[in-house]
Amino acid sequence: MKINEVEALVGITKKNIRFYEAEGLLTPRRNSENGYRDYGETEVETLRQIKLLRKLGVPLEEIRRMQGGTHTVGDGMRRHLVTLERERENLEQSMRLCQRLTACQERLGELDAGAVLAEMESLEQSGTTFQNKQRQDIRVRYVAPVVITLLTVALMAALAALIIWASLLDPLDAPPLLLMLVLAAIPLLVAGGTVLALVQRIREIGKGEEDDAKQF
Repeated sequence: MKINEVEALVGITKKNIRFYEAEGLLTPRRNSENGYRDYGETEVETLRQIKLLRKLGVPLEEIRRMQGGTHTVGDGMRRHLVTLERERENLEQSMRLCQRLTACQERLGELDAGAVLAEMESLEQSGTTFQNKQRQDIRVRYVAPVVITLLTVALMAALAALIIWASLLDPLDAPPLLLMLVLAAIPLLVAGGTVLALVQRIREIGKGEEDDAKQF
């Protein structure tokens, strides 16, 4: 079967199927004639197993242990139940806190958030884990710098290639070689500087800004 057929049969997207292959959870054969992946009933059943376990929230590493025979299904489920129980306790704690806040008649500007945060920190010290949406807020900030960098690098590379192509097209009328090299190097330097700026920006977002966000 082709991947499109497997996608329709199992209900797992091609992107996810390829991801499970990259993770080593699925190893389809290769067609000797064209080199394409060839999925059979074994791969379909494996994907069904993965789909079942992932819908239950079982981590990939635990699935890998089950596939390798290190853990039985029962072993994996017992370990996963411990995690689910911990998550349920955390969720119940959050629900109790939210339930209390439903009785709050103040507007947000009048809320003593510091007192509530202090209570949450005390609960965290005793083992409770609250949902932290700040990490998702920070993650969104990566998108724009990466997109801008990719576009800039692509544009500068195309400009450098155009300069080189123009010089090769008509060598007799082309400027001196040294000048052409300088002209071609300028957009490449701009592209390199943009990449360095992106790296620095990611470090700022991933460290400084995230650390700052944790204080609020």
